[in-house]
Amino acid sequence: MVTPLRSFRSFGGASHLFLLMEHLVIIDGHHLMYRAYWAIPRTLTTKAGEQVNAVFGVASMLLAILKQEEPDRLLVCFDAGEETFRHQEHKTYKAGRAETPDDFYSQIPRIVELIDAFQFMHVSDLKYEADDFLCAYARAGEEAHMRVTIVTGDRDALQLATEHVRIAIPHKGYAQAEYLGPSEIEGKYGVRPDQIIDFKGLTGDTSDNLPGVKGIGPKTAAILLQEHGSLDGIYAHLELIKKSVRQKLEEGRESAFFCRRMAELVCDFPLPVPLDSLRLQQGDIQPVLGFFRAMEFSLLSKRLQEFLRTETGKRMFRFTEEESPKALLPEQQMSLF
Repeated sequence: MVTPLRSFRSFGGASHLFLLMEHLVIIDGHHLMYRAYWAIPRTLTTKAGEQVNAVFGVASMLLAILKQEEPDRLLVCFDAGEETFRHQEHKTYKAGRAETPDDFYSQIPRIVELIDAFQFMHVSDLKYEADDFLCAYARAGEEAHMRVTIVTGDRDALQLATEHVRIAIPHKGYAQAEYLGPSEIEGKYGVRPDQIIDFKGLTGDTSDNLPGVKGIGPKTAAILLQEHGSLDGIYAHLELIKKSVRQKLEEGRESAFFCRRMAELVCDFPLPVPLDSLRLQQGDIQPVLGFFRAMEFSLLSKRLQEFLRTETGKRMFRFTEEESPKALLPEQQMSLF
């Protein structure tokens, strides 16, 4: 029997028994890449001129996630294209988003190389978005009696929060991650996680080019859902809603239910990689070390040294005396900050 990399990080005021549950961390890879690309100056290059700002940012956040979350199992989920059922049903889905520069896409192969160096599993599929994988694996992890942390900035994932599943939104890299469970979501948005798709049906989502109901904002949407429970409940009791709001709801009925469908994540498909394959086992440090050397990441090499001194680092990686912390610094390095 393989001994998992136990994590004792707290989900708020969690009990000791709860903290003994295996910790599954599921990462929205596209969100991490996009956040990294815009957070790190695009002028960051190797001596040979290769642009690596997004690669550096993702590597930095991965180290922070490992240190802070101490996962037992880990998966990175990616978007694969624009052929999902949402794009097929809504031709202008996400059409309002600004065009992503080419130098973002050119770094994706390096980021995949980085993830492979860490020996983390990753998944993508033309049929599904990364969010759908977050959903499928979060539900599977919870059913397997794991506690789950979903790392993403996409608010669609808030619908997945339960007592055993929390959403971690990165801030300042991952130094000030915002953790949202059911109580935090209700306190922040005024609705429960199971009401998030109804909430988005009413308010829409500009990032996905979903209009919702024109004239219904977050405050009104929260009040309506608190009073009537769901989108179906709201439309079943229109006569109880004041005239000015009722008129907007009547005019936006079709849009409301369509936007709710677009916001609902899909979970009912076979996992492309089984849960057992996500378990983190002690691996060789050389692939990560070699990648950092190739990218000239001196700052991250130093952080890697610090991580290797932790109990989690020792359990995750094997290294010889020759690869001890002082020997990990590359000969030619790039300095940052």
